[in-house]
Amino acid sequence: MTPLTAEIEGAVTFNDQGLVLAVAQQHDSGEVLMVAWMNREALAETLESGQVCYWSRSRKNLWRKGESSGQTQRLVELRVDCDGDSLLLRVDQKGVACHTGRRSCFYRAVDEGGGLKELLPVEVDPKALYGG
Repeated sequence: MTPLTAEIEGAVTFNDQGLVLAVAQQHDSGEVLMVAWMNREALAETLESGQVCYWSRSRKNLWRKGESSGQTQRLVELRVDCDGDSLLLRVDQKGVACHTGRRSCFYRAVDEGGGLKELLPVEVDPKALYGG
């Protein structure tokens, strides 16, 4: 696919932890699927392989989307925002994106009474995705 060139790396502003915000969006529907973080290595791997890879802040290592669940993201297009501090990953999502078993991590909306209502159903039992 594409290597992490000096031009791309120069356009991306990594924070003091070496991370940049990455928003995953379904390429054909525009649905926002999830938000995660990438470091240089995750960005390079994503560009080179075409399979999305993030940095897991909790596990402190690379997180290849779908490596344990099978719910992968294939990169269709990567966009860099005007400040370089956010990336938009236009992806082809296979299966669900959220660890709760929903299509999108953005499955709750604030209702008129100030409560939260669930908009998306669980499509896959999280235990089936991750075992346990």
